[in-house]
Amino acid sequence: MELPVQNVKFFQISPGEYFISTIKIAFYTGLLFSSPFIIGQLILFLLPGLTKKETKIILPLLLSSLLLFGLGLAFSYYTLVPAALNFFLNYSEEVLEPFWSFDQYFEFILVLFYSTGLAFQIPILQILIGLLNIVSAKQMLSAWRYIILLSTILGAILTPSTDPLTQLLLSLAILLLYFSGLGILFLLKN
Repeated sequence: MELPVQNVKFFQISPGEYFISTIKIAFYTGLLFSSPFIIGQLILFLLPGLTKKETKIILPLLLSSLLLFGLGLAFSYYTLVPAALNFFLNYSEEVLEPFWSFDQYFEFILVLFYSTGLAFQIPILQILIGLLNIVSAKQMLSAWRYIILLSTILGAILTPSTDPLTQLLLSLAILLLYFSGLGILFLLKN
């Protein structure tokens, strides 16, 4: 968690802040690493009640969802977090010495991780909506202008920072995911 920032000193605002933060980190890490097992158990519970056609759709989507969530976490850790932290460090470098609250730093990283992981679920949602014939792939393609605007807005909302680089990186990732999901949907429907 502290690896992306090298020259920052952390402090605690209240007694026990670091202790509570480590418990939060342990909880969210446990939730993250146990989620594939929980989803696997859910799949094993639901499989006997599904038809073969439903099984052929749901299993690949669930496995792809786990993979995309993991890719979202990796993208956040290796791309978004360093970009956001470098922006904040360089922005105030001449005026302020960086002393950050460990709890607020952890909350910042956590929001960025999970919002990016959830944003990487866009192709899964597209494929589900397309396979259920709620919206066709052609309709999704015709709305590309709105998707560019929506991805920019989502990039601004989902990133906890105000720096434009992080927002732009997440917006571009959302656009790439949208169009890749659209391509997969075109392949599945034809």
